[in-house]
Amino acid sequence: MNIFEIYLDKIKNLIIKLNKESLIEIPESLNGINVDIPPEKFDCDISTNVAMVLSKTNKKSPLDLANQLSELIKKDDKNIHSINVVNPGFINIKFKELFWNNFLKEIINNHKNFGVNKKEKKNKYLVEFVSANPTGPLHVGHCRGAILGDVISNMLNFNQHHVTKEYYVNDYGNQIINFTKSIYLRIREIQNNEKFPLDNADLYPGDYLVTIAKNIISQNKKLNFDNFDAISNELTKLSVAESLKIIKFNLNNLGIVINNFASETEIINNNEVQIVIDKLKKNNFIYKGKLKPPEGEIKSDLSDREQLLFKSTDFGDDKDRALQKSDKSWTYFATDVAYHNNKLNRKFDILINILGADHAGYIKRITSVVEALSGKKNKLICRVSQLVKLIKDGKPFKMSKRKGDYITVEDLINEVGKDAARFIMLSRSSDVELDFDFAKVKEKSKDNPLYYVQYCYARISSVFRLVGKNINNEIKISNYNFNYSSDEIKILRKISAWPKCIEVASNKLEPHRIPVYLYELASDFHSYWNMGKYNEDKRFINKDKKISDDKLVFLKTISNVIKSGMDIVGVKSPEKM
Repeated sequence: MNIFEIYLDKIKNLIIKLNKESLIEIPESLNGINVDIPPEKFDCDISTNVAMVLSKTNKKSPLDLANQLSELIKKDDKNIHSINVVNPGFINIKFKELFWNNFLKEIINNHKNFGVNKKEKKNKYLVEFVSANPTGPLHVGHCRGAILGDVISNMLNFNQHHVTKEYYVNDYGNQIINFTKSIYLRIREIQNNEKFPLDNADLYPGDYLVTIAKNIISQNKKLNFDNFDAISNELTKLSVAESLKIIKFNLNNLGIVINNFASETEIINNNEVQIVIDKLKKNNFIYKGKLKPPEGEIKSDLSDREQLLFKSTDFGDDKDRALQKSDKSWTYFATDVAYHNNKLNRKFDILINILGADHAGYIKRITSVVEALSGKKNKLICRVSQLVKLIKDGKPFKMSKRKGDYITVEDLINEVGKDAARFIMLSRSSDVELDFDFAKVKEKSKDNPLYYVQYCYARISSVFRLVGKNINNEIKISNYNFNYSSDEIKILRKISAWPKCIEVASNKLEPHRIPVYLYELASDFHSYWNMGKYNEDKRFINKDKKISDDKLVFLKTISNVIKSGMDIVGVKSPEKM
């Protein structure tokens, strides 16, 4: 039951009816009309801007029109207690207690679908995230993007869309050649006691390579490692496969399962780059030209050479982008174009890319080419995962025991656990930097949002145990009549906002809204719980160790919403803490 959706439909239908009766003029579109959560300072349940949307068309002040409409909205609606008009023309609606009774009955009987947007068209989504080079374990920078992509996928799944989670394996190019050489030299170190050249900047020095090398040796005893050139192709396949095992293990420990791993090498070997180039040529999106050198750089011979260029400026990019170098080799961008054409060929309705902070400047060129390939449809949405700063004892913290200058996902999980990593990484918008403070993450206090939300669920579970009931069992409501106080209705009002939270988070691809909402709901609940220390009417269990039906349903409703939100975030809702 989405009360915002219900009353938006009611208001729009009223406006259409009034227009047919020539009592009001309406604009070409009613899409600007909203029914929203009002600010807490107003004693009301929902608020609408309908008067402000219609004022210009009707040549009336928003306040005058709001006063006219408020009477008509209230007419024949038995659920409305009062309507107030506030500057600059908002109509604020407060419901009767009977409304909240019916609201509870509806959502407790259909709690699994509470918040699901059933009116929304169901699309086929491809969410690509992480896509780190398969040259080592995932680090903390990858962790935030991985969680972001996973929870966006969970939100879309919650709303019953069809979602595929994909990892693009960059298993082609110089970094893979250097990675394979590094593995080869580690194998030689193990087999022949040859010293690994740590001073070679092109190689990967991490200790994890030793593990990969040992696995390759033990699983491929017939292979001869005397000559790199002779074994390089086979060793590359084995090395990438072993590295992906580590990556999949890291992701699994974060609670993430990828549906599909796409290979850059396969894209190239299947001639998909040339195919997409031909497609773009046919549609006149490619030409031969010269690029200006980057601002601040001296003109070189390279800038005078003709290259194959994509007309990304036709789609709002600041310059056209090179697809082929003067030596006829493909650019990284060209293979990425081929990969996104591959995505489109798989008939996804919407593509979502989760990019690291260092790829923010890449967004316009890749969205431009997808627009060109899809017939000028905006089918690609990109979200950037900004940097994470780890803080311990008030100072930047490096804790990796591995050779290298980064902190691995494995390190992080070992330090704080999966749930804390997921919840805290998601607690702020992904487009701003995040401070991950180990001290706060481990606190058992209000300052630790994960603890605070989990403690809410555990407290509710404790009440169910004390009265001999199982919190996981269904509660069915038929004809109860409940009597809720203003403090309880305040919490019910927050619960009613759950579908709105999911709707906005899904439409804007902003999953941080969910842990923020859960924290606010938990805070309201804990405040109410603490009232019971001084007021017996606020206590859930009476002196006879019994609980009234209205209190039981009230608690069950809160727990359902908490559990639903925590499932989307991908963390546990513990019954005991």
